[in-house]
Amino acid sequence: MSWLKRSVSYSSVLLFAILATACAHPNQADKVIAAPSNSAIQTKPDAAPVILISIDGFKPDYLTRGVTPNLNALAKQGAVADAMRPAFPSITFPNHYTLVTGLTPDHHGVVGNTMEDATIPNQRFSLGNREAVIDRRWWDQAEPVWVTAQKNGVPSATMFWPGSEADIHGVRPSEWRVFNGKISAEQRVATVLEWMDKPLATRPRFITLYFDEVDHSGHMNGPDSELTTQAAAHVDQVIGLLLSGLNQRQINANIVIVSDHGMAAIDSSRTIVLDQLAPRNSYRLITAGAYAGIEPQTGQEQIINDALLKPHQHMQCWAKATIPARLHFGQNARVPSIVCMPEVGWVILADQANVKTTSGGAHGYDNQSAAMQAIFIASGPSFKEHVQLPAFDNVDVYSLLMWLINVPALPSDGNLDSIRPALK
Repeated sequence: MSWLKRSVSYSSVLLFAILATACAHPNQADKVIAAPSNSAIQTKPDAAPVILISIDGFKPDYLTRGVTPNLNALAKQGAVADAMRPAFPSITFPNHYTLVTGLTPDHHGVVGNTMEDATIPNQRFSLGNREAVIDRRWWDQAEPVWVTAQKNGVPSATMFWPGSEADIHGVRPSEWRVFNGKISAEQRVATVLEWMDKPLATRPRFITLYFDEVDHSGHMNGPDSELTTQAAAHVDQVIGLLLSGLNQRQINANIVIVSDHGMAAIDSSRTIVLDQLAPRNSYRLITAGAYAGIEPQTGQEQIINDALLKPHQHMQCWAKATIPARLHFGQNARVPSIVCMPEVGWVILADQANVKTTSGGAHGYDNQSAAMQAIFIASGPSFKEHVQLPAFDNVDVYSLLMWLINVPALPSDGNLDSIRPALK
């Protein structure tokens, strides 16, 4: 399909979003302007910016709670998937990197939020370890969209995204920000709109935008909590502000909205305590929770294997080489020697100390489980209207992003076939 034929205005969804946001924030009603005519909106597809928005921990059923008018309008005016399957493990960093590389964690190397690598001694990667997060060695097994885009002369900008603070393959986005959870959702949108005010020659063509409050509430309060519903409503309102700002600037962007995983309710009655199964000094715990990664201590391999690699109630453990092929996990050197997966809703803990405080929500479970499914919504000049897509794997999003920015994609584990019916 010719690139130049992909052109349509989505003024109606912008107007709907503006009105919905004004209703949610009455004091902003005086800022609402009419949607521009089709002729006024920028419609040249190869100049249309691509905005990739991640709402961390947003489950598909949150769209049915009656609090997301902007997201629902975008879905109606564009494409929405029944669900999007995350990669295993269904956690934040591995899946965000999958979305922008098209590779499973086994292939892109970010195999967990916490991980170790024998070639990077004296450093354990974790979300809170800033030195590791900005170290390109953890990310260099793959190349994300913004790096390839920059290499091909397409300016990119990241308003937070795992990996974007490192100079992957020696390249950073034209604009990027150090992650700071204290920066409000409104401020994040304001920054993106400031980038949209740049001259066309330097304006970013590929942009990422990340919201974490839905995930935070899901962990603290559980996916079925009213507080989590309120968090979803707030992010929806802020996305309305983004749509309004784009409308005022007469910029018709291709907007792709995803989440990285879902969320399952947990409580203290469904816990598996590792110290009750194996001597604590026989292993090193890499990560625990909705899945566990375990390394036997030197000389303790048989003890820990005998303790864990046998049937357990509510949990199954595998030696790295025997992890089921459907999980696409276990080939990368960073994958721990033993991986354990509990039933959805159960959590693996190191010891008894944390049992009483176990509550709220968790993710990381089997990526096929209903509770772990993510969302996919896309709208803009390159997308048809009213398209309902069957569930697909999130490795396919990368191919879409590269197609939208008109830059050749690198080899990946996904393709465009699952999303192609939504494209003009």
